[in-house]
Amino acid sequence: MNNEHQVNNQLWETLERLAEGAEDKANEAFRKVERIAERNQWKVIEAFKRHQVSDYHFAGSTGYGYNDRGREVLDLVYADVFGAEAALVRPHFASGTHTISCALFGVLRPGDELLYVTGKPYDTLHKVIGKLGDGMGSLQDWGVKYSEVALLPEGGLDWDRIEGAINESTKVIGVQRSRGYDWRASFTVSEIADIVKRVKSIKADVIVFVDNCYGEFTELIEPTQVGVDLMAGSLIKNPGGGIAETGGYIAGTHVAVEAASYRLTAPGIGGEVGAMLGTTRSIYQGLFLAPHLVSQAVKGSILAAALFEELGFETKPKWQETRTDLIQAVRFGQADHLIAFVQGIQQAAAVDAHVVPEPWDMPGYENAVIMAAGTFIQGGSLELSADAPIREPYIAYMQGGLTYAHAKYGVLTALKRLVESGLIVIKPYTT
Repeated sequence: MNNEHQVNNQLWETLERLAEGAEDKANEAFRKVERIAERNQWKVIEAFKRHQVSDYHFAGSTGYGYNDRGREVLDLVYADVFGAEAALVRPHFASGTHTISCALFGVLRPGDELLYVTGKPYDTLHKVIGKLGDGMGSLQDWGVKYSEVALLPEGGLDWDRIEGAINESTKVIGVQRSRGYDWRASFTVSEIADIVKRVKSIKADVIVFVDNCYGEFTELIEPTQVGVDLMAGSLIKNPGGGIAETGGYIAGTHVAVEAASYRLTAPGIGGEVGAMLGTTRSIYQGLFLAPHLVSQAVKGSILAAALFEELGFETKPKWQETRTDLIQAVRFGQADHLIAFVQGIQQAAAVDAHVVPEPWDMPGYENAVIMAAGTFIQGGSLELSADAPIREPYIAYMQGGLTYAHAKYGVLTALKRLVESGLIVIKPYTT
């Protein structure tokens, strides 16, 4: 038993030494992330000040929620922070997929076309898009046409095909900022600005929609500040700051946001009703905390990339590359390595660390999925989590970490599990 304890201590010392080396290497990258967080923090505070947020804005409302000033000001603050004309921020959005669905159904009509130019969107959106006559009330079931342009092999946009695909019925151009379950770089706000410019030069009245999940506050500006007409995200991801218990946001032009609001409630009612159900304070406070907490998660992803690259694994993005979302992808190449990594992330959780995740057929996904989600908010991916579809080339997608220390020791625990399972070998550190 004593020998086992000694070996365990030696392994932890070895892993911590590896982490220290990675931290030294990534120090300048960390500093850049911290500067972005500082400027975004002040941007949020200035929006709070401009709209004179006070404690009475945190009061709850009941029933219809008419004249809920806290809700109204919350929309104004979000619009201000994101540089948008309008915003709709509600706990009534059940998930990011629900929020995106409301946005798309709001601006698309039968006969219109939705064209995704960033390849196949995230798995959970496939059922929203649906198929003609599927009986599910999907976009295509309602007569909305759908098309997509695959990315080039290196992950860039195929502009020749995009230009050929845009036609008279193309109403909405869809852009997924984050990589989803693809081995590609996520799209920076600068790249999204170029998409807006180019597609509107082809069809001036087209609506550009961005799925902004995982991207908020990773850069100094947001997509709505570079001409995007409509974007959506989840409050249990970046902007909820780890304490918003549910909800989502939609931001963009007045016309587009109003159209989306009619899908959340009902035509003619829109965003004028909806009791906030005691969530207002946590949504405000979560937004206040978000820039700093996002930076903690991004630093954790940089460390993970630096460590796994040192051990010979492929990562995307690499540790020194510019970040535009939370997600760190690690290519394992083998299912057992992938599963052990995700199980190790779960072992480092404050909640449900005793649970051992296994692959399962999760609703909305096309392959069996394994998820490490020891979170205070169910599905809260600003908290440390990891997930992956069980399919070749067996890539794990890690995100989140409310504190850098948690992200760091989560990665080290995952490495420890890989070592103890005999899947990788790390030379022991000796004094």
